[in-house]
Amino acid sequence: MAVSFSGVNEPTIRHSVTGHHPVPMRWYYPAGKDSGTTGVPTLVWAHGGGFFSGGLDQPEAHDVARALAQRGLPVVTVDYRLAPVPGLSWIRRGDMRPRGRFPLPVQDLLTAFRSVSSQSAGGVVLGGASAGACLAAAAALQALDMGSAPKGVILAYGFFHSSHTASREIQRRVRDHRRLTHSRLVLNAVNRNYAGTRAALYDRYAFPGGHDLDGFPSTLMINADRDAMRASGDRFAAELLSAGADVEQHTLPGTRHAFLNRPRLDSFTTAVDLMAEWSLAR
Repeated sequence: MAVSFSGVNEPTIRHSVTGHHPVPMRWYYPAGKDSGTTGVPTLVWAHGGGFFSGGLDQPEAHDVARALAQRGLPVVTVDYRLAPVPGLSWIRRGDMRPRGRFPLPVQDLLTAFRSVSSQSAGGVVLGGASAGACLAAAAALQALDMGSAPKGVILAYGFFHSSHTASREIQRRVRDHRRLTHSRLVLNAVNRNYAGTRAALYDRYAFPGGHDLDGFPSTLMINADRDAMRASGDRFAAELLSAGADVEQHTLPGTRHAFLNRPRLDSFTTAVDLMAEWSLAR
């Protein structure tokens, strides 16, 4: 199904399903162009939501992709399988697709990556926000090991380690409900819920942080300033640099976690501009 917005600067959207285990995807083409013939990379993008929530309609997926397509970058958003709701695995809440823990979400992202790679003349950049950033990093690492690394990776306010830590300085800067929902106790429980087993918790394809990162693709990292997960982002950037990766890192002053879910914020526009400029230069 294709949906065209009105206006010369609006992208065209197409929906598709790929893979032996169906992975729904939504394609965003720059106005008047087809992602397979633009000669620029296509961004394969994963939304956040703690691995257990979110979807293609949330601003962090739809509005981000739409804004990037308006800037000339083709984008494919991926409806990867979500983990069960922590502590409430029996709840289905009308899910159209079965839920699943690691490694299923990473496999879905890899399936989308392979499908888009076969159609994009300009190659593929993998990216994501929050939990989606972790999935994008893991999928990029696995693609690298399989000999088909993406042209680049974009990581927005992600976390990449199986255990969360944050300095007192960062914790003091966290505000509102996130003091509780983004506490170390809660975030570690979310990680364990996604992993499912202790062995999976320490699998490099579940949480790439702290593992061998040699050969990791060029990376754009955009962190939120007042974010408990920033500690993992800063640490992962340092690990990538130590492994010899090309890393461009930005921390947007005064921002909070998930600012890409708020399209009216100046930080949304700043981040999207950074993402578009960096990707189009690959």
